[in-house]
Amino acid sequence: MSLSLSLIATLYSSTSGNSADSLLATLYGFGGQATGTGGVTPSQALQSAERNQAQDVKMTAAEPQVSRAIQAFTAGVKSATSVQQLLQNPAVMQVLLTANGLADQTSYTALAQKALTSDLSDTHSLANTLTDTRWKSVAQTYDFTAKGLSVIQDPNVIATVTNAYAEVTWRNSLDAATPGLSNALTFRSEASTITSVDQILGDPVMRTVVTTALGVPEEIAFQDLTAQETAISTRLDLKNFQDPKFVESFVQRYLINAGNAATSNSTPDMMSLAVQASGLVV
Repeated sequence: MSLSLSLIATLYSSTSGNSADSLLATLYGFGGQATGTGGVTPSQALQSAERNQAQDVKMTAAEPQVSRAIQAFTAGVKSATSVQQLLQNPAVMQVLLTANGLADQTSYTALAQKALTSDLSDTHSLANTLTDTRWKSVAQTYDFTAKGLSVIQDPNVIATVTNAYAEVTWRNSLDAATPGLSNALTFRSEASTITSVDQILGDPVMRTVVTTALGVPEEIAFQDLTAQETAISTRLDLKNFQDPKFVESFVQRYLINAGNAATSNSTPDMMSLAVQASGLVV
């Protein structure tokens, strides 16, 4: 017979929240297990990604869309006759910024051009004053102001950038199956370099991993810097990041919380499921 809407509603209201959620979620395929595609746990996904990274990055680089982007970047770099021309080339900027962890900034062309050509010896230059420390790091790497195109046009540098672009693209694809996996890989490799809370707050990946793992609300970003620093420093001893075992457990905690958040955001409201269940035959 058909399970009536009134019965579902009664079941929902009379059962404890977790039990009702579990029943309706099971009926409609929204399980509560912290597993990714194919039932793979975050820990297993992380291990698999690290084990197969070299091969998977190579395969990603060969994908048509990625290959075209790499070719356009390489051609743009080799043909550039000035830093200004280089940084005004969208194909170059897409790959350059993505490869250097600034994919979220590709639409800010004016900011990118000014930051990357900052005079790093000037403490008041844009790269030196931005709270996002990624810009200063990239500006130091290529040193366009002092060295022009000499660094970026080095064949070894071109190869490094294009490989990094393919790797970032690959990492981003991992998040579809295991939310947060890309950040987890990056954080694991950089955790031992953390020396201050401001370093964490100034790096989007570190900030996301740390605040998610610690359960710090996203709204903390709207508070002043001191409040943000306190929210982390009172919950975390940065010296622990020198311990690989601590880093491993911290990353696992992040992946679990990231997965739970993704599941929470994608799981329909239980009363909505109750309405859908009115046509269920049992």
